[in-house]
Amino acid sequence: MINLSSLNPQQREAVETIHGPVMILAGAGTGKTRVITYRTAYLIENGIPPWQILAVTFTNKAAREMQERIAKLVPREKYKNAQGKIARPLISTFHSLCVRILRMYIDRLGYKKNFVIYTESDQLSTLRKIMSHIHAGTDKADIRRIHSLISNLKNNGLDSLRGHPADVVSLTERVLSKYESSLRACNAVDFDDLILLTLKLFQEHPDVLEECSKLYQYIMVDEYQDTNSSQFQLINLLAGKHRNLCVVGDDDQSIYGWRGAQISNLLDLEKFYPEVKIIKLEQNYRSTNIILKAANTVIRNNARRRSKNLWSQQETGDKIGLSTYESDEEEAQGVVDRIEHLRIARGVPWEKQAILFRTNQQSRPIETALRKARIKYNLIGGQSFFDRSEIKDLLAYLKTFINPQDDISLLRIANNPPRGLSDVTLERLLGLSQEHGKSVYEVMGVPEWQSMFFQRTRNSIAAFYELITSCRNKLMASPVGFDLLGWLEEFFVTQEFYAYIKRCEKTAEAADNRIENIRSTLRTLEKFTNHHSPLEALELFLEEITLDDDRNEDNTQSENAVTLITMHSCKGLEYPCVHIVGMEEGILPHARSKIQDTLDEERRLFYVAITRAKKFLYLSHCTQRKRYGEAVPCHPSQFLRELPPDLITRTDAELSAQATPEVASAFFANIFAQIRK
Repeated sequence: MINLSSLNPQQREAVETIHGPVMILAGAGTGKTRVITYRTAYLIENGIPPWQILAVTFTNKAAREMQERIAKLVPREKYKNAQGKIARPLISTFHSLCVRILRMYIDRLGYKKNFVIYTESDQLSTLRKIMSHIHAGTDKADIRRIHSLISNLKNNGLDSLRGHPADVVSLTERVLSKYESSLRACNAVDFDDLILLTLKLFQEHPDVLEECSKLYQYIMVDEYQDTNSSQFQLINLLAGKHRNLCVVGDDDQSIYGWRGAQISNLLDLEKFYPEVKIIKLEQNYRSTNIILKAANTVIRNNARRRSKNLWSQQETGDKIGLSTYESDEEEAQGVVDRIEHLRIARGVPWEKQAILFRTNQQSRPIETALRKARIKYNLIGGQSFFDRSEIKDLLAYLKTFINPQDDISLLRIANNPPRGLSDVTLERLLGLSQEHGKSVYEVMGVPEWQSMFFQRTRNSIAAFYELITSCRNKLMASPVGFDLLGWLEEFFVTQEFYAYIKRCEKTAEAADNRIENIRSTLRTLEKFTNHHSPLEALELFLEEITLDDDRNEDNTQSENAVTLITMHSCKGLEYPCVHIVGMEEGILPHARSKIQDTLDEERRLFYVAITRAKKFLYLSHCTQRKRYGEAVPCHPSQFLRELPPDLITRTDAELSAQATPEVASAFFANIFAQIRK
C-alpha cells in the first residue's frame, strides 16, 4: 500500500479524491508535484490501469520529474497489462500528447503521418519569405510581431487581435492564409497546429475522440491557470464523458496572459463542472512566515481571485530588506556587495542566491558589477544549444531526409557546404515552387524546369536532387538496427560538411567544438536505433528535440554561481536568498500594464517573485535610471506601498553599519570554515 502518512490533511484529501472533477488550488511551495505523483500512485494502487491515466504538464522537465517520482512509489509489476507488458501512465506536455494522437490519426485530415514539426526558427523563416513578397520594408521586429499575432489568432480567435491597428490585423490574416498553405505543402505543422489539428480531429471524427477518451479515463492537468483556449477545449473534450478530471493550479501565479493563457479557465471551472470538488493547499514548505505574510498581503489587492492564505510551520524569519539607490549602476553594486556580505557573514554561497528582474535589459549593469567583483553567475535564458548554427544545419539535414518536401530545411542545406547553388538559384527555384504549387524538391526533379538554368547550375541542381533522393531511399530500405550513426558520420565527412566548418572558423579549437556539438547530438540518436527503422529513429529523435523546451541550458554553466533570471522564467524555482531589483513604476508594474489593463497580472508576477525566496528577501529601486544614455527620474513601485511596513527593514546603510557581536562572531566563523575547506 502507498504510505500517505507524510502528507498533510489537505494533501491527503487531494490524493484520495480520485473520482469525478477535482480542483486542487495549490499555493506557491505547497507541494503540488508531490500531490500529483502520490495521486497517480494511489490511482494505480486502487485498481485503475496505469495506461488509463494521463497527466499533462507544460514542460518536459516537469513530466520527467513526475515519471521518476511515480516509478519510486509504484512497484514495476503494477505496470503490467494483460499481455504482461509494461504500460506506464502517460505523463507528457500538451504538445507531446497531441503528437502521439496525430501520428496515429492525422491521415484522417489529409496529412501524411511523417509530418514535420516546425520550430520557431522554421516558422520565422517561412514568414520572412511570405512577408518579403507581400509587405515591403519588413524587418525582424515585424516578423516576430506577426508570428506572435498568428499564434494568438490560432489559439484564441479574432478576439485576441482586438486593440491592434486595422492594417496590422489585415496583414496578419493575409499572412496566415499563405503561411498555412506553405506548411500544408511541406506536410509540416507548427506547435499551435499540434493542438488545433487534434481538436479538429476530435470534432470531425467522433470515433477518434471516443477511442482517446476511452483510453485516458483519469486525467490530471498541472499548472491549469496557464492553459489557453485551445488547451482548455482539448481537455474538456477528452474528459467530457468520464468527467474524471483533476486540475492543479494557482490563479495567483497566472503570469502568462501575454502569450494566451486564460486565468478564467481556472476561475470559472464550475461553469463546466458544477459538481467539482475544490481542495486548497495552503501549508507552505518553502518560505519563512514573514515572506509568506508579505506575499499574502500583496496578492489580496487583486479583486478577482480564489482566496488562499499561505502559512508555514517554519520560523518567522528575517525582515524583508529594502534599499534605494541613485542609479542602476549603484543598485547593481549594492546588490553585489550584499551578495558578498551574505556569503562571508552569513554563509550563503553564490549558488543559493538569485537576482530577479522584470526585463532582460536590467541585467546589463548587474552583469558588469558581478564581473568586476569576479563573482560567477549564470544568466538563465541565454542562447539555446539547439539554436547554434551547426545544430540547426544538422537538424535541417535530418528533416530533409525524412521529408524532402520541407522547403525550409531543404533550402538551409542546399548550399551548405557550397554545391554551386547560389542564393539567386535557390530564390528562382523557390519562385517556381510557389508559382506551380510544388515543393522546391519536386521542382528540382523536373528536367523541363532545370533547363531554365545554365548547364553548370543544372548539374548542381540535379546532383543535389539525386543526393537527397538516394539518401532517403537508402534509409527507407535499411532495417531495424541499421548503423545510422556510422552512416551519418560517413555522410558528413564525404560531403565535406565538417571540412566546411573548419574552413569557416578562425581557430581549429572553435571548429572542433562545433563538430563535437554535432557528434554529441548525434550520439543521442543511439537509443532509438535498436528498435526502430532509420527513418522512424530520425522521426522520434527530431520529435524529442523539437518538443523538449527545457534543453536550453549551457553545459558550461558554473555550479557555484549566482543565478540571474527574469521573473517570468523563475516560476517553479526556489532560492534561499532572492534579490528583486528595479522595483519602480514603469518596470514593475510595467509601463504597458496601464494601457493593456494588466495591473493584476503584474501584481501576480511580483507575488511569484516574492515566493521564490526561502529565507532571505531583498528589494531595491532607483531614484533615476539610464535610458538611451540619459538619466531619467524613477518612482518607487506602487507594489512597495502594499507591503506591510512592519515586515520591512531599510538596508541602505546595513553593510556599513557597525556589526553586532553576534554578526561579527558569525562573520569570523564563516571565514575560518572556508579556510579549513
